[in-house]
Amino acid sequence: MTPAYSLAPDHVLHRVQRTSLLVGGAALGLCALDAMISPQQFFRSYLVAYLFWLGIGIGSMAILMIHHIAGGAWGAVIRRLLECATRTLPLMALLFLPLLFGMHSLYEWARPEVVAHDPLLQHKSAYLNIPFFAARAVFYFAVWLTFTTFLNRWSLQQDGSDDPAVARRLEYLSRGGLLAIGLTMSFAAVDWVMSLEPHWYSTIYGILIMGGQILNAMAFVIAVAVLLVDRGPLGKVIGAEQFHDLGKLLLAFVMLWAYFAFSQFLIIWSANLPEEIPWYLSRMRGGWQVVGIAIILFHFVLPFLILLSREVKRRANLLALVALTVMAMRFVDLFWLVTPAFSPAHFTVHWMDAATLVGVGGVWLWVFIWQLQGRSLVAIHDPSLPEQG
Repeated sequence: MTPAYSLAPDHVLHRVQRTSLLVGGAALGLCALDAMISPQQFFRSYLVAYLFWLGIGIGSMAILMIHHIAGGAWGAVIRRLLECATRTLPLMALLFLPLLFGMHSLYEWARPEVVAHDPLLQHKSAYLNIPFFAARAVFYFAVWLTFTTFLNRWSLQQDGSDDPAVARRLEYLSRGGLLAIGLTMSFAAVDWVMSLEPHWYSTIYGILIMGGQILNAMAFVIAVAVLLVDRGPLGKVIGAEQFHDLGKLLLAFVMLWAYFAFSQFLIIWSANLPEEIPWYLSRMRGGWQVVGIAIILFHFVLPFLILLSREVKRRANLLALVALTVMAMRFVDLFWLVTPAFSPAHFTVHWMDAATLVGVGGVWLWVFIWQLQGRSLVAIHDPSLPEQG
């Protein structure tokens, strides 16, 4: 490790790490107690929180692969942060287990008494059944963890050698990896989220979920990078030019997510088919329409207008504020996608919605910051690394 680029023992992130574990553990403990009284609510809240934090790891892997293929200083300066986020995926594989235990509470196709009286669910039962669902989940994580292992292993090798063959291996791995991640995450989105309402379907749903994950990952990495520039080792590596590039990418991902979301809405709304349109109708009444309007305003319109400013993109603290806003709205968007499946008639919020977010997030942040301490925060021989000033 290069000492100049390691996390100092007195860095604020160490305090964040300790606090996040304590708060997260306490929140999960409270949720576990309440789960014995209201298991259905626990699993519903846990699913949203799980999807939010998993999205940062999957999105980081996709961005990392894009960098290995396309290059650029923007990716070189955040590469190690992206790699650390991907190394939280073993934790997320472990945290997926509660969802397997809660399948009967989450998915109507997992309840035999419901399937017995529903011809459509009987028709889909070859795919939507508990053993095959669990097997697919194992396969998804096997693929993600395999790519995570080699991306991180070969990246560490590159620190000790300037052999261009290592960079080529990372590029070739990423070319196939983007396709594999896109396919597996699309199927996972269908399995874990879209099948909450198995009578409804959307061919763009998996892409919409993955677009949100990439946006969430970029926003998170920007926020951490700002903290490490202000109070850490990246001040000599990331400057205004790099933040400007990261801000432009954040703007691009905001627009891409909005494009996917609007495309799905436009196609379904214009077709006006009885098997498709109820999904949106349940999210446009009973108070859910207010959440939808908030998503339009604060997930797209406001970030879009602010990030058009060159000055904002070059000022780290302002860019971090926009990134944190985007992250908050990513959770709101996931909440809007998932919760109306269980409460379509009226808007509802439960204290466990926040508690599970904090609980899973506390453990996730502890692991992420622990991974930051394992190696240099700069990929030494990345050919795209900007000149250090």
